[in-house]
This record gives sequence, structure tokens and C-alpha cells, in this order.
Amino acid sequence: MLLPVIMAGGSGSRLWPLSRTLYPKQFLALTSNATMLQETVKRLDGIKHQAPLFICNEEHRFIVAEQLRKGGMDNSGIILEPVGRNTAPAIALAALKAVVNNEDPLLLVLAADHVIQNTEAFLSSVQHAKIEAEKGKLVTFGIVPTHPETGYGYIHRGESLNNDAYSVDAFVEKPQLETAKMYVASEEYYWNSGMFLFKASRYLAEIEKYAPDILVACQAAIDNSTVDLDFTRLDKAMFMECPDDSIDYAVMEKTQDAVVVPMDANWSDVGSWSALWEVNNKDEMGNAIRGDVLLENTSNSYIYSQDKLVATVGVDNLVVVETKDAVLVARKDKVQDVKGIVGQLKKASRYEYLQHREVYRPWGSHDQIAEGERFHVKHVVVKPGERTATQMHYHRAEHWVVVKGTARVKNGNKNYLLTENESTFIPIGSAHSIENPGKVPLELIEVRSGSYLSDDDIVRTEEYGAGY
Repeated sequence: MLLPVIMAGGSGSRLWPLSRTLYPKQFLALTSNATMLQETVKRLDGIKHQAPLFICNEEHRFIVAEQLRKGGMDNSGIILEPVGRNTAPAIALAALKAVVNNEDPLLLVLAADHVIQNTEAFLSSVQHAKIEAEKGKLVTFGIVPTHPETGYGYIHRGESLNNDAYSVDAFVEKPQLETAKMYVASEEYYWNSGMFLFKASRYLAEIEKYAPDILVACQAAIDNSTVDLDFTRLDKAMFMECPDDSIDYAVMEKTQDAVVVPMDANWSDVGSWSALWEVNNKDEMGNAIRGDVLLENTSNSYIYSQDKLVATVGVDNLVVVETKDAVLVARKDKVQDVKGIVGQLKKASRYEYLQHREVYRPWGSHDQIAEGERFHVKHVVVKPGERTATQMHYHRAEHWVVVKGTARVKNGNKNYLLTENESTFIPIGSAHSIENPGKVPLELIEVRSGSYLSDDDIVRTEEYGAGY
């Protein structure tokens, strides 16, 4: 049986301000109403497979779980990486997990942040790749290039194994433009997609042969892991001993059994705002828009509005992206430089590189809607059946006003219910939590007041419920 392995890590810098470190692009809905993670899972509907196995950063665990829940999507587990160690260790973890019960599935390794517009062509390539993978080959998918691209690595195909697969002659680094033109003209080179198919046992055998230190560290991290609901928590100290290496460098460039299967499926890794403009539908003036947008004499531009009306007049070749706390305006041919802005934000210790104004938690979300020197106002949403941790503060008091639903409040030694249009006061030093016992989302307005209002003024006296 095919076991999809979906890698859902990422730093969130190339599509800033929509993508952030704590909310990277795989969790965004960029080309449809579904997120990129959900689209990756939905793409598998046309092929028989087990429930996917996910690999993500520890800090993204609840986003993955919530998006799967919202999409009605099953999983075979979610492996949590305490630190990033690149693709070779991530896939080794998945392979070790897959063979625990003496099984040896075919691992279909996919990234959660790719756009593939031709699903039928994608599934057809997977079926062709299965033939070689079942023979013990390590298959990579080579994207048939549509233009000379300098931002991707390439795969040079070797001899034909059948009509749909070739041995790999070489993996090639990102080329200069003239070299890329030569690659495309030869019709012997493919873009390196970062997608793979092979037996779990074959990958483990090859990584033991070519990168044994990776296998040793991953095995130790798995052996000493803990399972919490769907999450597998690796031993952090042991996993930190693992080398940082990609599957290409660690295995695929060294193995004698590398095979490439061409894929012509309108693929993109959406590595920039200009790439996102390319894969989206456009109007007669070449504009791709999303959200509340008005255009006047505007052409060849990507305009995204998250929270406010965005209007453009007399512009061409621009990217304009508005979120609740930031606006990006860039020439479309300069969007790779957005990483420089992210670097400036990090250097200045500003939160905008890290997370959005609206922050998602296991129990719901909170969105800061106003702030002053001695007050902060937030819109808080608690999901049905969920509650916050019990906590207290030394420098701030809080006022809560329920605007939708019913709240069960713990306030010091008191426990009581609040309904719509009712409020309560949480004094400094009072241990408190809020729970939604109802069937609809609980919404409230929280007003913090005091001499120090930052989130690090917090003492948790009780953690979240099971799994949190």
C-alpha cells in the first residue's frame, strides 16, 4: 500500500507578510478556498493509499491538526520535529515509523506547499513511478520545464528504463540563464521537484550506507519518542545530534538506484509572489486579485487584500499584499528581495516576521484590535468544548465581555457562567481560565489594563487538557 509522507515544515519568509514563521505558506489558502496542506491531501483522492503521515515543526502541530480536522482528513500520525534538520532526516523518521510493525510500504514523499494544477497528470506519474519503486528503485519526479528557470535545481536523465522512467545521470545545481536555456532546449533535463517514491526499507538501506550518522540519530530520537494523541514527540537532545542534510546530497546523488519519472502537471513550488501570480487566474489586464480589491488602469499585478479595501490606480507589474498588521508593495521582478525585509524585522525584534496579529491557539484564537500605553483590547474565540490554561498575572487586570455563546469562567475560587452581553473582571493575581461548554464558538472582548501588558507576564497554574 502507498503511504503518503507529507512534509509540512517551512520558515515563512518568501511570501511575507501573508506567510510568517509561525504560519508559513503551507497553511494558507492561496489558490483556492482550501489551504495548500489540504490541497496536497485532496490531490491523493484518485489513488489508493493509506492515511498520510505528516512531519512538521513542533510549533506548528496544532495548525496541522486543526486543518486536517476542518478538512475531514485522516492521518497515520504527525511526527513533530523539535528543530529543523532538512529533508534526509525527516524522511528517515517517516521510514522508521512506517516499518515499526514489520511493514514496508511505498513512501510517496510530498511537500505540503506545492501547487499542482493537473491532478490527473500527477496521479499518472505516480502510477508509473510505482513500477520502478516496487523493483527497489528510488524514484524522484522531474518536472517537465516550461521555461529556462534559474531558481530550481535540475535532473539530467540517463538511459530509458521504459517509456515513462529514466535512470538519473546527474543532479545539477541552479544554473545561470544561458545554461538553463540549453537544458530546456535539450529536452533531457527536468526541474527537481523534491517529490519521491520508494520502499521504506530501500531508503533506510541507502541512508545507512551513505549517511549512517543520520540514521543513528533518527533511530535514537524515534526509540525515545513519546506519543500524545496523533503526535509523535521526538527526543529533542538526540534529534539535535542529527546532521542537517537534504535527501539529494545524503542519498539521491550517491545511490546507484536513482530513477527519474517525468511529470508535466502545471507544478509550482510557489517560491515567490511572482510565482503565485503566475499560477492564479488573471483578468484581461493580467491582474490576479484576491479579497476586497478595486482596480483602475492597473495591469500585470498581484493584489491581495486580507482585511481592508485595496485600490490601485495607474500601476503595472506590482505586488501589493495587505494583512491586518502589514502592507507589502513590490515590483514583481524584485519580490525575491522580500527576504531582506524579513531580516530587518528579525534584527529589530519586531513580531511581524514571527506571527500575524491574529494568533491561533489549540483552544481557538485571539486578535489584537486596539492598544495603548496602559491597555490592550483583543477579540478572543474559544472553540466548542475547549478551554484555556489556568493562569495568573502580576501586572495586569482583565475585563471580559461575552459577545457570542456561553463561557464557563474560573476566577480565583469562583466558578460561574457568563452569557451574551455579560461581563466579568479578573483582578491582578487571580488564577483564571475560560471554557466553552456550548456547541457554538465562544467570542469575547478582552481588555487588558495595567503597567505591563506583554504576554510574558504569565504564570500557568494548570496546563491545557489532554494533548495540550
